[in-house]
Amino acid sequence: MLSRILEMEENDSIVAAMNADQHLMAAAFHILKALEGRGSLSGDMEKILDDLSIQFGSMTKINEYEASGRGDNEYRLRCAQETIQNLQPNRLNIWESGRQELVDYLQAIEEVQRLKESFRSMSSEGAKKVEELDNQAQNILQIAMEKLQEVLICILGQNKHCFEQEYMSFRSCEASFGYEESTISTEDDSVGGSSRRESSSTETEEYLMDFVHPDVIPYLKSIAEVMLSLNYDNEFSQSFISFWKSELEEYFTILNVEHHSMEDVIRMEWEILHHKIKIWCRAAKSIFGFYLVNEKRLFDQVFGEVGSVNSMCFIEATKAAVFCLLNFGQAVAIAPHRPERLFSLLDMYEVLADHLQVVNTLFVGEAGSFIRTEFDKLVNKLGHTAKLIFLEFANQVASNSSTVPFANGGIPHLTKYVMNYIMLLESFGDTLNVLLTEESDNGSSNPSEQDNCSDISGQLSHHLHSLIAILEAKMEEKSNLYEDNSLRHIFMMNNMHYIVKKIKHSKVRKYFGDEWMKEHIVKYKQHARTYERDTWGTLLIHLKDDGTKSKALKERCKVFTIVFEERCKVQRGWCIPDVQLREDLRITISQTVTQAYRAFFSRLTACSVCDKYIKYNVEQLESNILDLFEGSYKSMNHPRRR
Repeated sequence: MLSRILEMEENDSIVAAMNADQHLMAAAFHILKALEGRGSLSGDMEKILDDLSIQFGSMTKINEYEASGRGDNEYRLRCAQETIQNLQPNRLNIWESGRQELVDYLQAIEEVQRLKESFRSMSSEGAKKVEELDNQAQNILQIAMEKLQEVLICILGQNKHCFEQEYMSFRSCEASFGYEESTISTEDDSVGGSSRRESSSTETEEYLMDFVHPDVIPYLKSIAEVMLSLNYDNEFSQSFISFWKSELEEYFTILNVEHHSMEDVIRMEWEILHHKIKIWCRAAKSIFGFYLVNEKRLFDQVFGEVGSVNSMCFIEATKAAVFCLLNFGQAVAIAPHRPERLFSLLDMYEVLADHLQVVNTLFVGEAGSFIRTEFDKLVNKLGHTAKLIFLEFANQVASNSSTVPFANGGIPHLTKYVMNYIMLLESFGDTLNVLLTEESDNGSSNPSEQDNCSDISGQLSHHLHSLIAILEAKMEEKSNLYEDNSLRHIFMMNNMHYIVKKIKHSKVRKYFGDEWMKEHIVKYKQHARTYERDTWGTLLIHLKDDGTKSKALKERCKVFTIVFEERCKVQRGWCIPDVQLREDLRITISQTVTQAYRAFFSRLTACSVCDKYIKYNVEQLESNILDLFEGSYKSMNHPRRR
């Protein structure tokens, strides 16, 4: 038991040699004392001398006991009692006076224990005296055990690792969990080309730390062995549990974890809850992946082979903190199912799923089964809730309705919301594929499409295709609210282009594939061509060269000018948000219209049509076309001066 302390240093062979000859030991002891009196010893030499002093002290005590009574148990008991009582008055003395004091104290306790056992084997002769000695020994042990509990707390308190804010968890916990916004934004820059969720390692980083100084582990272990051997395991366990339960609570404070009832969590406003979920994710990763792993390591070192006590103490010291985390997770899982909560739920699911094996290793056996069970239930509950929210999202998109067309043919909030939502899903692709796997047996309205999607990136691909199809149908429905057929096509072109662009320049493209991309590029270009034909093709009829004479040309010029101004005036207020798409469409229109107008203008000049009938020259016409789709109804460029 105590030999582990004495065997820590490299002077074991020297000590063994001393034991061989008491005279040599005495001489060496005097030499040792002389060396201790010198003030110019190195640190290593002082450490060796300290260890030798502990060993000599141990031998001296044994010799005193053996030489004292020549079998006189009463005298030996009195010597042990004196040692224990001399170290009792100040609870800090035993440890702060030096480690030798603790060694002496533990050896005295062992001596009392040995004597108490020897009393049982004595003959019935002098039974009363033996009983008195036995009771005396028991009282000594009771006092000593109470003192050891205080010493245990003192050692732990003085040698524990102090966690500071900057070291509160390991590096992989520093990554931010979840997206930055507490709601899914409808702004174009809210997500960008990919999810703003920062990547965090899905594997627990191995990061070992000594929760107490390694040098005191043998002393803690010796105290544990002494108290457990005397059936004071409950007293030791309660002190050990109480200390580490308090330390874990303090660590929770460092991690900013608060205790909330399930009712409070369910009623909490989403912005507040979203922030607390981010704190919870960091805390859960730190607690399960770092803190409990290292605490269990310490418990294993102290309790050694006493597995049952070890497991019980570890569970009692940690279960309150574990269930604080689990109860919060349960409350979030049963809270109202809203689309914006999906990503926080997936964050929580991934953190716990990543540490499932760790928890199964930490909380072993029957004693830990209830924690393993509750942990596993929460993982499944979070996954199931996340899957339901994701599947319900498509229904919510489909149920969206409006009776008023979106202003100026731009991109409505629904399109932006859905696309930003999809962008955020990419970070959870693997997780969602796992959660959605069971849905693959439910069939599909288009089995071949489902097979193609599965070939690309699993079930998530299939569901994203369906979601986009629903969104397209809603856009078609909204486009029918416009009275102007040309504006319908501008609206559809804008939205189809927006969808394609968001997917094309993001990581979710892998879930759609090249064929889907080509098909949808064709779709928005088809809307652009239809718009051009319906809007400007009919205008070009007035510029057609059919041999019309001068008088008819004048009338055509007048009609063309009226229709052109009317369309430019209206379509200046229409909106094409994408700069490149807007410029491309303007250029296409300009090339088509100005080419025909240039020929028409030449005929007007050739027929000597008066300037008063020609309101715009080619450059002015083109300038007005290049002002289209700004989303504001500004005045047209001045007509040509006559």
